[in-house]
Amino acid sequence: MDNAIRLEKVTVNFDDRFALSEIDWTIEKNQHWVITGTNGSGKSALAAVLAGVGDIESGEVSGLPSHVGLVSFEAQAELIAKELKKDDADIMDVISLGTPVHEMIFDNCQDPKLAQELVEKFGLTPLLNRAFRKLSTGETRKVMLIRALSSKPNLLILDEPFDGLDAATLTMLQEHLISIVDTVPMVLVLNRFDEMPDFITHVAYMDKSALESKKTPKNRSEKAAIESGKLALTVDKNNEQAFHELYQLLHIKTTDLSVPEADPTNKLPELDPSQPLVKLKQATIKYGDTVIVDKLDWTIEQGQHWQLSGPNGSGKTCVLSLITGDHPQCYTNDIFVFGFQRGNGESIWQIKQFIGYVSTALQWEYRVSTSCRNVIISGFFDSIGMYSKSSDKQKAIADQWLELLGMKDRANQPFNKLSYGDQRLLLIARAMVKHPPLLILDEPCLGLDDMNRQLVLALIEKICEGQETTVLYVNHHAEDQIKGIENYLGLVKNS
Repeated sequence: MDNAIRLEKVTVNFDDRFALSEIDWTIEKNQHWVITGTNGSGKSALAAVLAGVGDIESGEVSGLPSHVGLVSFEAQAELIAKELKKDDADIMDVISLGTPVHEMIFDNCQDPKLAQELVEKFGLTPLLNRAFRKLSTGETRKVMLIRALSSKPNLLILDEPFDGLDAATLTMLQEHLISIVDTVPMVLVLNRFDEMPDFITHVAYMDKSALESKKTPKNRSEKAAIESGKLALTVDKNNEQAFHELYQLLHIKTTDLSVPEADPTNKLPELDPSQPLVKLKQATIKYGDTVIVDKLDWTIEQGQHWQLSGPNGSGKTCVLSLITGDHPQCYTNDIFVFGFQRGNGESIWQIKQFIGYVSTALQWEYRVSTSCRNVIISGFFDSIGMYSKSSDKQKAIADQWLELLGMKDRANQPFNKLSYGDQRLLLIARAMVKHPPLLILDEPCLGLDDMNRQLVLALIEKICEGQETTVLYVNHHAEDQIKGIENYLGLVKNS
């Protein structure tokens, strides 16, 4: 980047659902920035402006580089959505296999040598012929990172680059970023201050406020507000006092939490307390000659909380899908769940009624246009979207969850218009709403800022304290330990 990037009194609109308001920001040559702030504040939007996204309504932007390497949850979701659309090819009686990983990485690659080095470092060589959409969340993230890093960018924008990566991959990525710090300016969007690389020179903190929509409503019922992100302050990392104050601002602890009650009029069937919730005997998952999980024995007793860990590709998500019944190989394994021997005539809904579930894959699938309140209520019915009439009691419980999450005023706002972090909070509430016997949380803090992460961790601890729900928690971050979880299962990646 030869010249400074300047945003002067810039207001940017994103499809009339979000706006950045009068942004003044200068990125000088040789500066490396972190953008941080609460969920919905506009962190990702501000980074996206540097990549040319959004409609500039006023102000002036100058010095944008000719080529930007971008990695973000939004870009990742767009790629997944494009791949999912290929499933519609059955209209032409064609079975779509999806785009293979090697094509995703090497087609139009500007630096194939670097791409190949990163493929080997990130352990993706065995996956090059696999369809992109068949990868795990972490593996998909690696592909995105390789594409951006090997594109010879003039500016590198990494939105939550470390989320979803195992410890070994995270270390390799950090080392690579350090190796290019003198040649490529970087802007990182981070929720976790403890992940901030040492080479970062400046921090931008985003805040938000509400304003009336500039669109003229056709009638009173169409009046609405759009959120506006504002660049509240920028901090030179060398200013220790300002940096410490910003750190404290982002680590506000939530106290006096109470979990809303379950629906007393729609209780789940009683389980036999003498039987385990889950029992896997010599469980094996393989694709052709590739073994993902090899002869796993695992028993989860009622009230026994577990943390499941392992590197990307070790089979964590596969094991979870065996339990939920979503994996086709669950019927070829010896699996016992909630009193059912899998494959003996039970329906998938008989299993799912006892499970609350949160994952990145679920968030990608939850693409229906429904309100925030209805997303939470859908947890009572284990559905994506609302197809059953809810009771007044269920609506009241959903509103209690919205208040707890600080989203009471957004009850009727469309779910698909929210930020990634706010969507995740709602899906966690959806999973918890019926107080299920088993709560499966597959990296529940992915994409959340510090305050919301602390809220989620505290909520999970509350659940662990009770007697109703057993928690199965999947997580890469060692610091996100849950008080009350005392059982650990670590999977290894088969070579």
